[in-house]
Formats: sequence, structure tokens, C-alpha cells
Amino acid sequence: MVVRREILRGEVWFGCPTICVEDSPDLLALYLPPGAEFGFPDDGTFPCGRHPWQAAGHTAWTGHGKLTLQRPGEAHSVDVFWSGPDRTFAGWYFNLQDPFRRTPVGVDTLDHELDLWWAADADRYVFKDVEMFAQRLVEGRYPGMGEAIRAEGDRIAARLDVGERWWDESWASWKPDPAWPVPRLPAGWATVPC
Repeated sequence: MVVRREILRGEVWFGCPTICVEDSPDLLALYLPPGAEFGFPDDGTFPCGRHPWQAAGHTAWTGHGKLTLQRPGEAHSVDVFWSGPDRTFAGWYFNLQDPFRRTPVGVDTLDHELDLWWAADADRYVFKDVEMFAQRLVEGRYPGMGEAIRAEGDRIAARLDVGERWWDESWASWKPDPAWPVPRLPAGWATVPC
């Protein structure tokens, strides 16, 4: 079990337990199964407000789960989603985030709000949450990071535009072991130093 935490301005802002599918020098693949609980610090007091999922009342992951593919040093992950009763591949989600950092309980990062989505049945990707990202910049969530985050989104788009695939597309047909239990956040997950 790997705890994936989001760190905002040096403090734990969010955490969820995941299952490690692959941990190699070139790839960290984490599976967030349905029912995995979301954790938020007890007081929830942050200069930029509560985590969006906390504010919306979400307490656990729903749906088929998602697989997150991350390469060391990269400021994004490639997430795999499925949908429907047959767990059909739904698409690739390019989640802009801080490069992951290892901790004693798992990995730390910070979601950057701005993302790209390429649905399985679409000819092209679309940018997601552009307006929300702009609002987050106004709120001061990513001080001094706005241009770098936009540049990462543009870099991903340019790679996709020329047909580059830096991930293994066979992950689209990956299936979790049905015997895996839903992981739980360990005691003290939020107090481990960032």
C-alpha cells in the first residue's frame, strides 16, 4: 500500500491509499480502487481553502478505480480510466502535478488543476479545467508556478500532436486482481514529514 498525498505550501492537504502495481526505475504505477477512502487534515484550515473533494463532500473513490502512471521527475501522470458495466477503456487523463517525491508512507505531489483528457472514442485531446485553473491562480494556490504549469500542459499537447506516446498503451486493458482488499489510510498518515 502506498499513500498518495498532496502537499500544499508544505502541509498535507489530502491523502488516499493506493495499491502499487509497478515500481521500477522508470515507472511508478499506482491503482486507486473503488472505495479507497480520502483523507483530509482534521482542521482543514488552509490559506486557499479546503481540498476540492473535501469541499464537495467526497469521502472515497467511486467507479472502476483509476491507474496512475508516473515517471520520476515528470510534472504529470498519465491516468487510465474505465467506464460502464463491462469496464471498457474510457480514455487517457494527463494530470498535471508536482513530480512525485517518495516518503516513508508513499509519495507526495500536488495536483495542478489543469489537465488534458483524451477519450477513447475521440480523435483528439481536450484541455480540462482551464477556467478553474485560472481561478486557482487568482486565489494564490500556485504562487509563481502558473507559467510553468501552462508550459507543461503545452508540452504534453505538442507531444500528442506529433503522435508521441511515452506510456505503454497496453495499460488500457490492465485489470486489478479481484482479490485485492481496499486499502485504508494508516494511522498517522498526515503527520509523516513531507
